Amino acid sequence: MSTNTDSPPSPDMSARAVLKSLHSAYAEMEMSTGRYLLLAIAPAFLFFVVATVAVIVIGFPLFVVVPVMLLGLLLMGVAIIYPKLLRDRKRKQVRQRFHLFLTHITVLSMTNINRVEVFRILAEEDEYDAIAEEMGHLVALVDTWNQSLDDACRLRAKQTTSPLLTDFLERLAYTVGGGQQIDEFLIDEQDTIIQQFVTRYEADLAKLDVMKELYMSMMLSVAFVLVFAIVLPILTGVSPTLLIGGTIVMFAIVQIGFVYAIHVVAPYDPLWYIEETAGTGPLSRIPRALVIGVGASIVLAALVLVTLLGYVPIASDRIPLPIMAAIPVTPLLYPGWKMRQEEERVKVRDGEFPSFIRALGAVESVKQTSTGSVLESLRKKDFGALTPNIDALYKRLNMRIDNIRSWRLFAAETGSYLIQKFGDMYVVGRQMGGDPQVLGNVISKNQNEVLKVREKRQQATTTLLGVLYGITAASVFAFFIGLEVVDIMMDITTEMELGQEAAGEGTGVSGGNVANSLMHTEQYNIVAIEYLLIVTVLINAMLSAIMIRITDRGHMISSLVHFVLLTWLGAIIATATQYVVNFVM
Repeated sequence: MSTNTDSPPSPDMSARAVLKSLHSAYAEMEMSTGRYLLLAIAPAFLFFVVATVAVIVIGFPLFVVVPVMLLGLLLMGVAIIYPKLLRDRKRKQVRQRFHLFLTHITVLSMTNINRVEVFRILAEEDEYDAIAEEMGHLVALVDTWNQSLDDACRLRAKQTTSPLLTDFLERLAYTVGGGQQIDEFLIDEQDTIIQQFVTRYEADLAKLDVMKELYMSMMLSVAFVLVFAIVLPILTGVSPTLLIGGTIVMFAIVQIGFVYAIHVVAPYDPLWYIEETAGTGPLSRIPRALVIGVGASIVLAALVLVTLLGYVPIASDRIPLPIMAAIPVTPLLYPGWKMRQEEERVKVRDGEFPSFIRALGAVESVKQTSTGSVLESLRKKDFGALTPNIDALYKRLNMRIDNIRSWRLFAAETGSYLIQKFGDMYVVGRQMGGDPQVLGNVISKNQNEVLKVREKRQQATTTLLGVLYGITAASVFAFFIGLEVVDIMMDITTEMELGQEAAGEGTGVSGGNVANSLMHTEQYNIVAIEYLLIVTVLINAMLSAIMIRITDRGHMISSLVHFVLLTWLGAIIATATQYVVNFVM
Protein backbone atom coordinates (compact mmCIF):
# COMPACT_ATOMS: atom_id res chain seq x y z
CA MET A 1 0.00 0.00 0.00
CA SER A 2 1.17 3.55 -0.57
CA THR A 3 2.48 5.69 2.21
CA ASN A 4 1.64 9.14 0.92
CA THR A 5 2.41 12.18 3.10
CA ASP A 6 1.26 15.77 3.10
CA SER A 7 4.67 17.13 2.15
CA PRO A 8 5.51 16.23 -1.45
CA PRO A 9 9.08 17.05 -2.40
CA SER A 10 8.30 19.20 -5.46
CA PRO A 11 4.78 20.69 -5.48
CA ASP A 12 3.37 21.80 -8.83
CA MET A 13 2.92 25.57 -8.67
CA SER A 14 1.70 26.06 -12.27
CA ALA A 15 -1.46 28.07 -12.90
CA ARG A 16 -3.31 24.93 -14.01
CA ALA A 17 -2.39 23.09 -10.80
CA VAL A 18 -3.35 26.07 -8.61
CA LEU A 19 -6.76 26.40 -10.33
CA LYS A 20 -7.34 22.67 -10.00
CA SER A 21 -6.46 22.80 -6.30
CA LEU A 22 -8.80 25.77 -5.80
CA HIS A 23 -11.61 23.94 -7.62
CA SER A 24 -11.21 20.86 -5.44
CA ALA A 25 -11.21 23.06 -2.30
CA TYR A 26 -14.56 24.55 -3.36
CA ALA A 27 -15.92 21.05 -4.04
CA GLU A 28 -14.89 19.89 -0.54
CA MET A 29 -16.61 22.76 1.30
CA GLU A 30 -19.55 21.95 3.53
CA MET A 31 -21.33 24.99 2.05
CA SER A 32 -22.44 24.86 -1.59
CA THR A 33 -20.35 26.84 -4.07
CA GLY A 34 -23.30 29.00 -5.12
CA ARG A 35 -24.10 29.94 -1.54
CA TYR A 36 -20.44 30.81 -0.85
CA LEU A 37 -20.32 33.01 -3.96
CA LEU A 38 -23.43 34.83 -2.75
CA LEU A 39 -22.39 35.25 0.90
CA ALA A 40 -18.63 35.85 0.61
CA ILE A 41 -17.26 36.66 -2.83
CA ALA A 42 -20.14 38.90 -4.02
CA PRO A 43 -19.98 41.23 -0.94
CA ALA A 44 -16.19 41.47 -1.26
CA PHE A 45 -16.47 42.40 -4.94
CA LEU A 46 -19.22 44.91 -4.14
CA PHE A 47 -17.04 46.53 -1.46
CA PHE A 48 -14.16 46.83 -3.94
CA VAL A 49 -16.32 48.50 -6.60
CA VAL A 50 -18.20 50.84 -4.23
CA ALA A 51 -15.10 51.89 -2.30
CA THR A 52 -13.08 52.53 -5.45
CA VAL A 53 -15.84 54.57 -7.11
CA ALA A 54 -16.50 56.51 -3.90
CA VAL A 55 -12.93 57.67 -3.34
CA ILE A 56 -12.55 58.62 -7.03
CA VAL A 57 -15.85 60.53 -7.19
CA ILE A 58 -15.23 62.37 -3.92
CA GLY A 59 -11.81 63.38 -5.24
CA PHE A 60 -9.43 61.97 -2.66
CA PRO A 61 -5.71 62.25 -3.50
CA LEU A 62 -3.85 59.34 -5.08
CA PHE A 63 -2.20 58.23 -1.84
CA VAL A 64 -5.72 57.55 -0.44
CA VAL A 65 -7.22 56.04 -3.61
CA VAL A 66 -4.49 53.43 -4.11
CA PRO A 67 -4.62 51.95 -0.56
CA VAL A 68 -8.43 51.73 -0.72
CA MET A 69 -8.26 49.90 -4.04
CA LEU A 70 -5.59 47.56 -2.72
CA LEU A 71 -7.69 46.87 0.39
CA GLY A 72 -10.68 45.97 -1.80
CA LEU A 73 -8.54 43.68 -3.95
CA LEU A 74 -7.12 42.06 -0.83
CA LEU A 75 -10.59 41.33 0.59
CA MET A 76 -11.74 39.91 -2.73
CA GLY A 77 -8.61 37.77 -3.06
CA VAL A 78 -8.97 36.41 0.49
CA ALA A 79 -12.63 35.58 -0.16
CA ILE A 80 -11.70 33.67 -3.31
CA ILE A 81 -8.87 31.61 -1.82
CA TYR A 82 -10.37 31.14 1.67
CA PRO A 83 -11.71 27.61 0.95
CA LYS A 84 -8.21 26.54 -0.07
CA LEU A 85 -6.70 28.20 3.02
CA LEU A 86 -9.23 26.35 5.20
CA ARG A 87 -8.40 23.03 3.56
CA ASP A 88 -4.66 23.62 3.90
CA ARG A 89 -5.11 24.49 7.57
CA LYS A 90 -6.93 21.20 8.19
CA ARG A 91 -4.18 19.32 6.39
CA LYS A 92 -1.59 21.00 8.55
CA GLN A 93 -3.51 20.14 11.72
CA VAL A 94 -3.54 16.49 10.66
CA ARG A 95 0.20 16.52 9.92
CA GLN A 96 1.11 18.19 13.19
CA ARG A 97 -0.92 15.92 15.48
CA PHE A 98 -0.89 12.63 13.61
CA HIS A 99 1.94 11.05 15.63
CA LEU A 100 0.06 11.74 18.88
CA PHE A 101 -3.16 10.46 17.33
CA LEU A 102 -1.46 7.26 16.20
CA THR A 103 0.01 6.60 19.65
CA HIS A 104 -3.37 7.30 21.25
CA ILE A 105 -5.36 5.04 18.91
CA THR A 106 -2.74 2.29 19.33
CA VAL A 107 -2.99 2.46 23.12
CA LEU A 108 -6.81 2.41 23.01
CA SER A 109 -6.88 -0.48 20.53
CA MET A 110 -4.93 -2.66 22.98
CA THR A 111 -7.63 -2.31 25.66
CA ASN A 112 -10.83 -4.27 26.17
CA ILE A 113 -13.22 -1.66 24.74
CA ASN A 114 -15.25 -1.96 21.55
CA ARG A 115 -13.33 -0.82 18.47
CA VAL A 116 -15.96 1.78 17.54
CA GLU A 117 -15.63 3.16 21.07
CA VAL A 118 -11.97 3.78 20.30
CA PHE A 119 -12.93 6.21 17.54
CA ARG A 120 -15.65 7.75 19.72
CA ILE A 121 -13.07 8.58 22.42
CA LEU A 122 -10.73 10.11 19.84
CA ALA A 123 -13.58 12.21 18.40
CA GLU A 124 -13.93 13.87 21.83
CA GLU A 125 -10.27 14.97 21.89
CA ASP A 126 -10.64 18.63 20.91
CA GLU A 127 -6.89 19.08 20.72
CA TYR A 128 -6.71 16.82 17.66
CA ASP A 129 -8.76 19.41 15.72
CA ALA A 130 -9.28 18.14 12.15
CA ILE A 131 -8.49 14.54 13.13
CA ALA A 132 -11.13 14.60 15.89
CA GLU A 133 -13.60 16.02 13.38
CA GLU A 134 -12.89 13.16 10.98
CA MET A 135 -13.26 10.60 13.78
CA GLY A 136 -16.62 12.17 14.60
CA HIS A 137 -17.77 11.72 10.99
CA LEU A 138 -16.56 8.13 11.11
CA VAL A 139 -18.55 7.37 14.27
CA ALA A 140 -21.63 9.09 12.80
CA LEU A 141 -21.49 6.80 9.76
CA VAL A 142 -21.40 3.74 12.01
CA ASP A 143 -24.01 4.90 14.56
CA THR A 144 -26.46 6.79 12.38
CA TRP A 145 -26.17 5.14 8.98
CA ASN A 146 -25.41 1.62 10.26
CA GLN A 147 -22.26 1.33 8.17
CA SER A 148 -19.62 -1.27 9.04
CA LEU A 149 -16.33 0.17 10.32
CA ASP A 150 -14.40 -0.76 7.17
CA ASP A 151 -17.07 0.78 4.90
CA ALA A 152 -17.11 3.94 7.03
CA CYS A 153 -13.30 4.18 6.77
CA ARG A 154 -13.47 3.86 2.96
CA LEU A 155 -16.16 6.55 2.70
CA ARG A 156 -14.23 9.01 4.88
CA ALA A 157 -10.99 8.22 3.05
CA LYS A 158 -12.63 9.52 -0.15
CA GLN A 159 -13.94 12.69 1.53
CA THR A 160 -11.18 13.80 3.87
CA THR A 161 -8.93 16.68 2.75
CA SER A 162 -5.65 15.20 4.05
CA PRO A 163 -3.76 12.69 1.88
CA LEU A 164 -2.04 11.41 5.02
CA LEU A 165 -5.35 10.59 6.72
CA THR A 166 -6.79 9.25 3.46
CA ASP A 167 -3.95 6.77 3.13
CA PHE A 168 -4.28 5.70 6.78
CA LEU A 169 -8.05 5.16 6.58
CA GLU A 170 -7.75 3.16 3.36
CA ARG A 171 -5.19 0.81 4.89
CA LEU A 172 -7.26 0.56 8.08
CA ALA A 173 -10.37 -0.32 6.05
CA TYR A 174 -8.45 -3.02 4.16
CA THR A 175 -7.12 -4.46 7.43
CA VAL A 176 -10.47 -4.45 9.25
CA GLY A 177 -12.24 -5.92 6.23
CA GLY A 178 -9.63 -8.69 6.02
CA GLY A 179 -10.26 -9.75 9.60
CA GLN A 180 -6.98 -8.57 11.16
CA GLN A 181 -7.14 -7.07 14.65
CA ILE A 182 -6.80 -3.27 14.79
CA ASP A 183 -4.13 -3.38 17.49
CA GLU A 184 -1.94 -5.68 15.38
CA PHE A 185 -2.27 -3.37 12.38
CA LEU A 186 -1.48 -0.24 14.42
CA ILE A 187 1.56 -1.77 16.11
CA ASP A 188 2.85 -2.75 12.66
CA GLU A 189 2.22 0.83 11.49
CA GLN A 190 4.18 2.45 14.34
CA ASP A 191 7.59 2.46 12.67
CA THR A 192 6.25 3.67 9.31
CA ILE A 193 4.13 6.49 10.72
CA ILE A 194 6.77 7.67 13.17
CA GLN A 195 9.35 7.69 10.39
CA GLN A 196 6.98 9.81 8.31
CA PHE A 197 6.59 12.15 11.28
CA VAL A 198 10.37 12.48 11.60
CA THR A 199 10.70 13.12 7.85
CA ARG A 200 8.02 15.84 7.91
CA TYR A 201 9.55 17.40 11.02
CA GLU A 202 12.99 17.55 9.41
CA ALA A 203 11.45 18.97 6.21
CA ASP A 204 9.89 21.78 8.26
CA LEU A 205 13.27 22.47 9.88
CA ALA A 206 14.83 22.63 6.40
CA LYS A 207 12.18 25.22 5.47
CA LEU A 208 13.28 27.20 8.54
CA ASP A 209 16.81 27.30 7.12
CA VAL A 210 15.43 28.75 3.89
CA MET A 211 13.41 31.31 5.87
CA LYS A 212 16.57 32.23 7.80
CA GLU A 213 18.48 32.98 4.58
CA LEU A 214 15.53 34.93 3.17
CA TYR A 215 15.16 36.87 6.41
CA MET A 216 18.84 37.80 6.39
CA SER A 217 18.63 39.12 2.83
CA MET A 218 15.41 41.05 3.41
CA MET A 219 16.47 42.66 6.68
CA LEU A 220 19.84 43.77 5.32
CA SER A 221 18.03 45.26 2.31
CA VAL A 222 15.58 47.12 4.54
CA ALA A 223 18.47 48.30 6.73
CA PHE A 224 20.13 49.71 3.61
CA VAL A 225 16.88 51.48 2.67
CA LEU A 226 16.68 53.01 6.15
CA VAL A 227 20.27 54.29 5.95
CA PHE A 228 19.44 55.68 2.50
CA ALA A 229 16.37 57.39 4.01
CA ILE A 230 18.60 59.00 6.65
CA VAL A 231 21.12 60.40 4.17
CA LEU A 232 19.01 61.11 1.04
CA PRO A 233 17.13 64.21 2.37
CA ILE A 234 20.48 66.08 2.46
CA LEU A 235 20.41 66.12 -1.34
CA THR A 236 16.66 66.19 -2.06
CA GLY A 237 15.34 68.48 0.66
CA VAL A 238 12.39 66.22 1.60
CA SER A 239 11.38 65.85 5.24
CA PRO A 240 13.84 63.33 6.77
CA THR A 241 11.63 62.63 9.78
CA LEU A 242 8.68 61.62 7.58
CA LEU A 243 10.86 59.52 5.28
CA ILE A 244 12.61 57.76 8.14
CA GLY A 245 9.30 57.17 9.96
CA GLY A 246 7.78 55.55 6.88
CA THR A 247 10.84 53.34 6.41
CA ILE A 248 10.67 52.23 10.05
CA VAL A 249 7.03 51.23 9.54
CA MET A 250 8.12 49.18 6.52
CA PHE A 251 10.92 47.66 8.65
CA ALA A 252 8.39 46.59 11.29
CA ILE A 253 5.93 45.22 8.70
CA VAL A 254 8.65 43.08 7.10
CA GLN A 255 9.65 41.67 10.48
CA ILE A 256 6.03 40.97 11.48
CA GLY A 257 5.60 39.16 8.17
CA PHE A 258 8.58 36.96 8.92
CA VAL A 259 7.32 36.28 12.45
CA TYR A 260 4.08 34.98 10.96
CA ALA A 261 5.91 33.00 8.26
CA ILE A 262 8.09 31.28 10.84
CA HIS A 263 5.00 30.53 12.94
CA VAL A 264 3.49 28.79 9.90
CA VAL A 265 6.65 26.91 8.93
CA ALA A 266 8.00 25.88 12.36
CA PRO A 267 6.88 22.42 13.55
CA TYR A 268 3.99 22.41 16.00
CA ASP A 269 5.49 20.76 19.06
CA PRO A 270 4.64 22.71 22.23
CA LEU A 271 6.81 22.30 25.29
CA TRP A 272 4.42 23.38 28.04
CA TYR A 273 1.41 21.68 29.63
CA ILE A 274 -1.61 23.36 28.03
CA GLU A 275 -4.69 22.20 29.98
CA GLU A 276 -6.25 23.96 32.95
CA THR A 277 -5.96 22.07 36.24
CA ALA A 278 -6.34 22.77 39.94
CA GLY A 279 -2.78 21.64 40.59
CA THR A 280 0.31 23.83 40.86
CA GLY A 281 3.01 23.67 38.24
CA PRO A 282 6.25 25.40 37.26
CA LEU A 283 4.33 28.38 35.85
CA SER A 284 2.88 29.15 39.30
CA ARG A 285 6.31 30.42 40.34
CA ILE A 286 6.55 32.93 37.49
CA PRO A 287 3.87 35.60 38.26
CA ARG A 288 5.82 36.92 41.27
CA ALA A 289 8.99 37.28 39.18
CA LEU A 290 6.98 38.94 36.40
CA VAL A 291 5.46 41.48 38.79
CA ILE A 292 8.92 42.32 40.16
CA GLY A 293 10.40 42.68 36.67
CA VAL A 294 7.57 44.78 35.23
CA GLY A 295 7.37 46.94 38.37
CA ALA A 296 11.10 47.66 38.35
CA SER A 297 10.93 48.46 34.62
CA ILE A 298 8.13 50.99 35.21
CA VAL A 299 10.13 52.65 38.01
CA LEU A 300 13.27 52.86 35.87
CA ALA A 301 11.27 54.17 32.90
CA ALA A 302 9.87 56.93 35.11
CA LEU A 303 13.37 57.83 36.36
CA VAL A 304 14.72 57.97 32.81
CA LEU A 305 11.79 60.15 31.74
CA VAL A 306 12.24 62.71 34.54
CA THR A 307 15.98 62.74 33.78
CA LEU A 308 15.35 63.53 30.12
CA LEU A 309 12.85 66.24 31.10
CA GLY A 310 15.45 67.84 33.38
CA TYR A 311 13.61 67.39 36.68
CA VAL A 312 16.62 65.82 38.43
CA PRO A 313 20.09 67.35 38.90
CA ILE A 314 21.68 64.85 36.51
CA ALA A 315 22.66 66.09 33.07
CA SER A 316 20.81 63.90 30.57
CA ASP A 317 23.64 64.28 28.05
CA ARG A 318 26.09 62.51 30.38
CA ILE A 319 24.43 59.17 29.63
CA PRO A 320 24.10 58.26 25.94
CA LEU A 321 20.50 58.16 24.77
CA PRO A 322 20.64 54.51 23.54
CA ILE A 323 21.89 53.40 26.96
CA MET A 324 19.10 55.32 28.68
CA ALA A 325 16.58 53.56 26.46
CA ALA A 326 18.01 50.15 27.39
CA ILE A 327 18.04 50.75 31.16
CA PRO A 328 14.23 50.48 31.75
CA VAL A 329 13.93 47.09 30.01
CA THR A 330 16.77 45.51 32.02
CA PRO A 331 14.62 44.24 34.96
CA LEU A 332 12.60 42.15 32.49
CA LEU A 333 15.63 39.88 32.37
CA TYR A 334 14.64 38.48 35.78
CA PRO A 335 11.23 36.91 34.88
CA GLY A 336 12.61 35.84 31.51
CA TRP A 337 15.54 34.07 33.14
CA LYS A 338 13.31 32.40 35.73
CA MET A 339 11.07 31.08 32.94
CA ARG A 340 14.11 29.92 31.00
CA GLN A 341 15.28 27.92 34.04
CA GLU A 342 11.84 26.32 34.36
CA GLU A 343 11.87 25.41 30.68
CA GLU A 344 15.23 23.68 31.07
CA ARG A 345 13.81 21.63 33.96
CA VAL A 346 10.79 20.67 31.83
CA LYS A 347 13.14 19.47 29.08
CA VAL A 348 15.06 17.36 31.60
CA ARG A 349 11.80 15.80 32.85
CA ASP A 350 10.81 15.05 29.25
CA GLY A 351 14.08 13.21 28.80
CA GLU A 352 13.51 11.07 31.91
CA PHE A 353 9.86 10.18 31.26
CA PRO A 354 10.39 7.47 28.56
CA SER A 355 12.63 5.40 30.85
CA PHE A 356 10.19 5.88 33.74
CA ILE A 357 7.07 4.83 31.78
CA ARG A 358 8.90 1.86 30.26
CA ALA A 359 10.08 0.70 33.70
CA LEU A 360 6.61 1.25 35.18
CA GLY A 361 4.93 -0.81 32.45
CA ALA A 362 7.48 -3.63 32.70
CA VAL A 363 7.25 -3.94 36.49
CA GLU A 364 3.42 -3.71 36.45
CA SER A 365 3.30 -6.48 33.87
CA VAL A 366 5.59 -8.77 35.90
CA LYS A 367 4.05 -8.15 39.31
CA GLN A 368 0.43 -7.98 38.06
CA THR A 369 -0.33 -5.30 40.61
CA SER A 370 -1.54 -1.70 40.73
CA THR A 371 0.43 1.35 39.62
CA GLY A 372 0.59 2.65 43.19
CA SER A 373 2.24 -0.55 44.46
CA VAL A 374 4.85 -0.45 41.69
CA LEU A 375 5.61 3.22 42.32
CA GLU A 376 6.46 2.38 45.95
CA SER A 377 9.71 0.85 44.70
CA LEU A 378 10.21 2.99 41.58
CA ARG A 379 10.05 6.26 43.51
CA LYS A 380 13.30 5.29 45.21
CA LYS A 381 15.09 5.06 41.86
CA ASP A 382 16.91 8.02 40.38
CA PHE A 383 14.91 9.57 37.54
CA GLY A 384 16.65 12.93 37.78
CA ALA A 385 14.40 15.99 37.87
CA LEU A 386 11.35 13.71 37.54
CA THR A 387 11.97 11.90 40.86
CA PRO A 388 10.11 14.41 43.13
CA ASN A 389 7.11 14.31 40.77
CA ILE A 390 7.06 10.50 40.82
CA ASP A 391 7.12 10.57 44.61
CA ALA A 392 4.17 13.00 44.66
CA LEU A 393 2.29 10.74 42.21
CA TYR A 394 2.85 7.73 44.49
CA LYS A 395 1.53 9.63 47.51
CA ARG A 396 -1.66 10.64 45.70
CA LEU A 397 -2.31 7.13 44.42
CA ASN A 398 -1.58 5.73 47.88
CA MET A 399 -4.20 8.09 49.33
CA ARG A 400 -6.74 6.56 46.89
CA ILE A 401 -7.11 9.76 44.87
CA ASP A 402 -8.68 9.12 41.47
CA ASN A 403 -6.08 7.67 39.07
CA ILE A 404 -6.76 10.02 36.15
CA ARG A 405 -6.84 13.02 38.45
CA SER A 406 -3.54 11.95 40.07
CA TRP A 407 -1.82 11.56 36.72
CA ARG A 408 -3.06 14.93 35.48
CA LEU A 409 -1.77 16.62 38.60
CA PHE A 410 1.52 14.78 38.02
CA ALA A 411 1.67 16.14 34.44
CA ALA A 412 0.74 19.66 35.60
CA GLU A 413 3.55 19.62 38.17
CA THR A 414 6.07 18.58 35.53
CA GLY A 415 4.81 21.33 33.21
CA SER A 416 5.36 19.11 30.17
CA TYR A 417 3.07 18.80 27.16
CA LEU A 418 4.46 15.38 26.21
CA ILE A 419 4.06 14.01 29.73
CA GLN A 420 0.51 15.38 29.78
CA LYS A 421 -0.41 13.58 26.55
CA PHE A 422 1.47 10.31 27.00
CA GLY A 423 0.67 10.06 30.72
CA ASP A 424 -3.06 10.36 29.95
CA MET A 425 -2.73 7.67 27.29
CA TYR A 426 -1.02 5.27 29.69
CA VAL A 427 -3.46 5.64 32.59
CA VAL A 428 -6.53 5.39 30.33
CA GLY A 429 -5.04 2.36 28.60
CA ARG A 430 -4.39 0.69 31.96
CA GLN A 431 -7.88 1.43 33.25
CA MET A 432 -9.39 -0.19 30.15
CA GLY A 433 -7.38 -3.37 30.52
CA GLY A 434 -4.35 -2.76 28.30
CA ASP A 435 -1.08 -4.68 28.75
CA PRO A 436 1.13 -2.29 30.78
CA GLN A 437 4.40 -3.52 29.26
CA VAL A 438 3.21 -3.02 25.67
CA LEU A 439 1.71 0.36 26.57
CA GLY A 440 4.94 1.48 28.22
CA ASN A 441 7.07 0.36 25.28
CA VAL A 442 4.89 2.04 22.64
CA ILE A 443 4.73 5.33 24.56
CA SER A 444 8.43 5.27 25.44
CA LYS A 445 9.51 4.59 21.86
CA ASN A 446 7.32 7.30 20.37
CA GLN A 447 8.36 9.93 22.89
CA ASN A 448 12.04 9.12 22.30
CA GLU A 449 11.52 9.83 18.59
CA VAL A 450 9.91 13.18 19.43
CA LEU A 451 12.82 14.06 21.71
CA LYS A 452 15.32 13.25 18.94
CA VAL A 453 13.75 15.66 16.47
CA ARG A 454 13.45 18.26 19.24
CA GLU A 455 17.23 18.20 19.52
CA LYS A 456 17.44 19.04 15.82
CA ARG A 457 14.96 21.86 16.34
CA GLN A 458 17.14 23.19 19.14
CA GLN A 459 20.10 23.24 16.75
CA ALA A 460 18.01 25.17 14.20
CA THR A 461 17.01 27.63 16.93
CA THR A 462 20.65 28.16 17.90
CA THR A 463 21.54 28.92 14.28
CA LEU A 464 18.65 31.37 14.01
CA LEU A 465 19.82 32.96 17.26
CA GLY A 466 23.23 33.71 15.78
CA VAL A 467 21.66 35.15 12.63
CA LEU A 468 19.32 37.46 14.57
CA TYR A 469 22.05 38.76 16.87
CA GLY A 470 24.37 39.31 13.89
CA ILE A 471 21.73 41.15 11.86
CA THR A 472 20.89 43.32 14.88
CA ALA A 473 24.52 44.34 15.36
CA ALA A 474 25.08 45.05 11.64
CA SER A 475 21.80 46.95 11.20
CA VAL A 476 22.24 49.19 14.25
CA PHE A 477 25.82 49.94 13.20
CA ALA A 478 24.60 50.98 9.74
CA PHE A 479 21.73 53.08 11.18
CA PHE A 480 23.94 55.13 13.46
CA ILE A 481 26.76 55.45 10.92
CA GLY A 482 24.18 57.09 8.65
CA LEU A 483 23.06 59.36 11.50
CA GLU A 484 26.65 60.38 12.27
CA VAL A 485 27.30 61.09 8.58
CA VAL A 486 24.33 63.46 8.59
CA ASP A 487 25.62 65.11 11.78
CA ILE A 488 29.02 65.62 10.19
CA MET A 489 27.45 67.04 7.04
CA MET A 490 25.46 69.49 9.15
CA ASP A 491 28.66 70.66 10.84
CA ILE A 492 30.34 71.05 7.44
CA THR A 493 27.38 73.03 6.12
CA THR A 494 27.47 75.32 9.15
CA GLU A 495 31.19 75.94 8.68
CA MET A 496 30.68 76.63 4.97
CA GLU A 497 27.92 79.12 5.76
CA LEU A 498 30.10 80.93 8.28
CA GLY A 499 33.08 81.01 5.93
CA GLN A 500 31.09 82.18 2.94
CA GLU A 501 29.33 84.85 5.01
CA ALA A 502 32.70 86.19 6.15
CA ALA A 503 34.03 86.17 2.58
CA GLY A 504 30.88 87.79 1.24
CA GLU A 505 30.82 90.73 3.67
CA GLY A 506 32.98 92.80 1.34
CA THR A 507 31.03 91.88 -1.82
CA GLY A 508 27.49 91.92 -0.38
CA VAL A 509 26.81 88.31 -1.43
CA SER A 510 25.28 85.95 1.12
CA GLY A 511 27.33 82.75 1.28
CA GLY A 512 24.73 80.81 3.25
CA ASN A 513 22.52 80.44 0.19
CA VAL A 514 25.30 78.68 -1.72
CA ALA A 515 25.78 76.09 1.06
CA ASN A 516 22.05 75.51 1.47
CA SER A 517 21.63 75.01 -2.27
CA LEU A 518 24.13 72.13 -2.14
CA MET A 519 23.03 70.36 1.07
CA HIS A 520 19.59 70.66 2.66
CA THR A 521 20.45 70.18 6.32
CA GLU A 522 18.07 72.76 7.76
CA GLN A 523 15.21 70.18 7.98
CA TYR A 524 17.15 67.71 10.10
CA ASN A 525 16.34 67.21 13.77
CA ILE A 526 19.12 64.88 14.92
CA VAL A 527 17.56 64.22 18.33
CA ALA A 528 14.19 63.26 16.82
CA ILE A 529 15.89 60.95 14.30
CA GLU A 530 17.93 59.35 17.09
CA TYR A 531 14.72 58.66 19.01
CA LEU A 532 13.22 57.05 15.91
CA LEU A 533 16.27 54.82 15.49
CA ILE A 534 16.08 53.77 19.15
CA VAL A 535 12.42 52.84 18.61
CA THR A 536 13.61 50.73 15.67
CA VAL A 537 16.12 48.97 17.92
CA LEU A 538 13.36 48.17 20.44
CA ILE A 539 10.97 46.91 17.72
CA ASN A 540 13.71 44.73 16.27
CA ALA A 541 14.58 43.32 19.70
CA MET A 542 10.94 42.51 20.50
CA LEU A 543 10.09 40.84 17.18
CA SER A 544 13.39 38.95 17.02
CA ALA A 545 12.81 37.59 20.54
CA ILE A 546 9.30 36.46 19.56
CA MET A 547 10.73 34.80 16.46
CA ILE A 548 13.17 32.78 18.60
CA ARG A 549 10.39 31.61 20.93
CA ILE A 550 8.13 30.62 18.05
CA THR A 551 10.92 28.53 16.57
CA ASP A 552 11.55 26.50 19.73
CA ARG A 553 7.86 26.62 20.86
CA GLY A 554 8.85 27.76 24.33
CA HIS A 555 6.95 30.15 26.60
CA MET A 556 6.75 33.78 25.50
CA ILE A 557 7.90 35.05 28.90
CA SER A 558 11.29 33.42 28.35
CA SER A 559 11.65 35.58 25.21
CA LEU A 560 12.22 38.53 27.57
CA VAL A 561 15.81 37.30 27.98
CA HIS A 562 16.55 37.81 24.29
CA PHE A 563 14.53 41.03 24.22
CA VAL A 564 16.74 42.56 26.91
CA LEU A 565 19.99 41.20 25.44
CA LEU A 566 19.15 42.37 21.91
CA THR A 567 18.16 45.79 23.24
CA TRP A 568 21.47 46.12 25.09
CA LEU A 569 23.38 44.85 22.06
CA GLY A 570 21.76 47.54 19.94
CA ALA A 571 22.36 50.22 22.59
CA ILE A 572 26.05 49.32 22.99
CA ILE A 573 26.63 49.16 19.21
CA ALA A 574 24.89 52.52 18.76
CA THR A 575 26.87 54.19 21.55
CA ALA A 576 30.17 52.70 20.38
CA THR A 577 29.49 53.82 16.80
CA GLN A 578 28.78 57.38 17.91
CA TYR A 579 31.87 57.44 20.13
CA VAL A 580 34.23 56.08 17.46
CA VAL A 581 32.96 58.42 14.74
CA ASN A 582 33.22 61.45 17.03
CA PHE A 583 36.70 60.37 18.14
CA VAL A 584 37.95 59.86 14.59
CA MET A 585 36.39 63.01 13.20
